[in-house]
Amino acid sequence: MSIKSKAISLYAKRIKSSTNKMASNAISDQKKVFEKLISKGRRTKFGQDHHFKSINDYTSFAENVPIRNYENLRNYIDDILDGQKSILWPGQPKYFAKTSGTTSGVKYIPLSQAGIKYQIAAARNTILNYTAQTHTRVFEGKMIFISGSPELQIRSNIKTGRLSGIVNHEIPSWVKPYQLPSYKTNCISDWESKLDKIVEETIEQDLRLISGIPPWVQMYFERLLSKSGKKNIKALFPNLELFIHGGVNYKPYKKTMNELIGGKITTLETYPASEGFIAFQNDHQDENLLLNTNTGLYFEFVPADLIFNESPPRLSLSEVELNKDYAVIISSDSGLWAYNIGDTIRFKNLNPYKIMVSGRINHFISAFGEHVIAKEVEDAIRIISEDFNLKINEFTVAPQVNPPEGVLPYHEWFIEFDEIPKNIDIISVRLEDEIVRQNIYYRDLIEGQILQGLKITPIVKNGFIQYMKSKGKLGGQNKVPRLTNNRKFADDLLAYTV
Repeated sequence: MSIKSKAISLYAKRIKSSTNKMASNAISDQKKVFEKLISKGRRTKFGQDHHFKSINDYTSFAENVPIRNYENLRNYIDDILDGQKSILWPGQPKYFAKTSGTTSGVKYIPLSQAGIKYQIAAARNTILNYTAQTHTRVFEGKMIFISGSPELQIRSNIKTGRLSGIVNHEIPSWVKPYQLPSYKTNCISDWESKLDKIVEETIEQDLRLISGIPPWVQMYFERLLSKSGKKNIKALFPNLELFIHGGVNYKPYKKTMNELIGGKITTLETYPASEGFIAFQNDHQDENLLLNTNTGLYFEFVPADLIFNESPPRLSLSEVELNKDYAVIISSDSGLWAYNIGDTIRFKNLNPYKIMVSGRINHFISAFGEHVIAKEVEDAIRIISEDFNLKINEFTVAPQVNPPEGVLPYHEWFIEFDEIPKNIDIISVRLEDEIVRQNIYYRDLIEGQILQGLKITPIVKNGFIQYMKSKGKLGGQNKVPRLTNNRKFADDLLAYTV
């Protein structure tokens, strides 16, 4: 083992120890984070507007600071964009993480120096906990991070860009020698041109680790195999051992990815968001994610089915229960206060606090009160894939409320199969059974003949890619929604049906 490898190994042991300490002290750490946030927040315009001087505990905080989304916070963001200081957090943000909103257009999420530091630390800790547990040799080869462009714009003297691009500027110096692709390649704006260049730069390398959103990593693998003529990725990169992913549920992609790779490799899930790094998989043998309770984020949780109530109940970490869906509310050291990030999670363990991501608040179907969520459709698609040995590249689900043929409404599943099966009717019935099993409201609507059985609409090969490209959303952090409560996305997809 080289001197550098030994140093990394010792560092990994320290990180593992500090992670274990965080896992054991979640409640006390959250109290300290809360007190620090309130103390800093008193020096801001937001703190003055919301009586932070009178806030001395969580109860008074909840009384003075309502739950917000981006629109509710927008006037404060606009003040920062106008060049004002100490609006949400003392001073000015170091960065704005630029994201696309469904109702707000472009969103500018502030990131303080501490906020981006914690983002980098959580990503680092994911790798180093694995290193300490397995004595991996990933640091003896190369790592590839498939991300958005690191090119940044300036808004009111604040650097602005996609989170994955911002992270490129903050990667520790000791990681950079292992990092691919090059900065120049990462800056290519056209995704397919960028992908070709990434393949060119990496095809001859000793790749040990890859990180990125599963659909875009899948495209990279497919392009590699096409270029190299190899039968699988392991034949090209025999030392590849670790895939770090986030952004979407990996399970629907797992079968296809294993086939491309030519066998199983270790996968680690992370839960980064522009608003903060929420959780990460600290144990490669436990698929659940450890909540980041000592990284500048104070968490609240609202039962997901009550989030749209006028005054929903707000729970602190000590009040949550297992296997219930909660909307995640955060206050952060970047100046977000009681901010609804739009995700739902379930606690799978309370000692330590471990979660799984169950969906997006706005990603559900409840046209008739069924409230089908992302986890249910993802579990169903995984099960039929296994039952029928299907390779499914991508899918999304939408309601058909007013079928043109005048029949009962139904849920329409747009599925891109690698090869379209001949027994789609049988597959549809099995898929239906699985949703009925998971969702009692959906079952009642089927049995009450309010809805008819679901329908599968096959999408042409690479149809989802063609659609995303047509919308300028190919690559980077862009993702196909698992389900929507309207027909906008679905109707656009009709141009790509078989």
